[in-house]
Amino acid sequence: MGNEQPNIIFIMSDDHAAHAMSCYGSVINETPNLDRIAEEGMRFDNCFCTNSICAPSRAAILTGQYNHLNGVKTLGDKFDSRQTTVQRLLRENGYQTALVGKWHLGHGGIHDPADFDYWNILPGQGDYHDPKMIEMGEEKKIEGYVTDIITDLSLDWIKRRDKEKPFMLMCHHKAPHRPWDPDEKHADLYEDINIPEPFSFHDDYEGKSLAAKEATMRIDRDLLKKDVKADPPKGLTGRALKSWYYQRYIKDYLRCVASIDDNVGRLLDYLDQEGLTDNTIVVYTSDQGFFLGDHGWYDKRFMYEESLRMPFIVRYPRGVRPGTVSKDFALNVDFAETFLDYAGVEIPETMQGRSLRPVLEENMSILL
Repeated sequence: MGNEQPNIIFIMSDDHAAHAMSCYGSVINETPNLDRIAEEGMRFDNCFCTNSICAPSRAAILTGQYNHLNGVKTLGDKFDSRQTTVQRLLRENGYQTALVGKWHLGHGGIHDPADFDYWNILPGQGDYHDPKMIEMGEEKKIEGYVTDIITDLSLDWIKRRDKEKPFMLMCHHKAPHRPWDPDEKHADLYEDINIPEPFSFHDDYEGKSLAAKEATMRIDRDLLKKDVKADPPKGLTGRALKSWYYQRYIKDYLRCVASIDDNVGRLLDYLDQEGLTDNTIVVYTSDQGFFLGDHGWYDKRFMYEESLRMPFIVRYPRGVRPGTVSKDFALNVDFAETFLDYAGVEIPETMQGRSLRPVLEENMSILL
């Protein structure tokens, strides 16, 4: 396969559960561009985060360390960017590096993204429409829809890069994080369709701890008007009311996912047009899973598989056999080590994960 260092495009969304991707067998939506990555590469069926909230997962991905070591254990913990990170090691070994989109690890001083040649991030959660962004320390407001904007900025950086060097781009989408505000293009998607409810939608929590019953993420009790964008029809009660809330929530969630899928397609098309496909590792994942009505919940945070399981699909024509599926166990602390391995960079002993390259290259002898 040669010794050329591959480019790396790491696309990460926020709260996108694997069971809202058709390549994972979703029955509630279709994601044709995400499916392209899986069909032309490998789908991991058992990839998990170790802490299913945004900031801790992101810190684990950057450092290859568990959260008790990287210092980000909760949403309130800010990331100390002086730590050893995947982007620092790649940059020290000839890579150009960029981060565009959601950072969510604090900003200002030592909490700003470090070791990126270019960064342009959303402050905090960021807004879906006309978001403020912080470009290399300077805040600007950009008109448009956040998923389109993040992709525009990512493509612009790729076009402006030094073509003599390999690159790593981290493209981090805000969507489909709450409050699930879709763009105009997808505003009416699924309008006349009844989205199937999951089999555990009416879970009565019998045999489970009291925490499961009392958790403030119940679709029938805890969604706000800003989440569903309307008041429920008068007279609806019980299961009918719960189903109304679900349909309002899940359709907007899926509309946000549809915009991500379109924009992933834009990135893939650009790689094809520029002849970059063969030597570029493309990863799509999310910072954790999400409850899509499972157990009557939205959100994450509980140690159930729906929230801990991450989608993880990887395409690399020179190193991954198309249409493969791995059942091997993988964690978000493995991502950094995997990228370093492919780049030919020594993995520090302080990193606690393992490179997934041996898994990705299984059966490659068929192609060689």
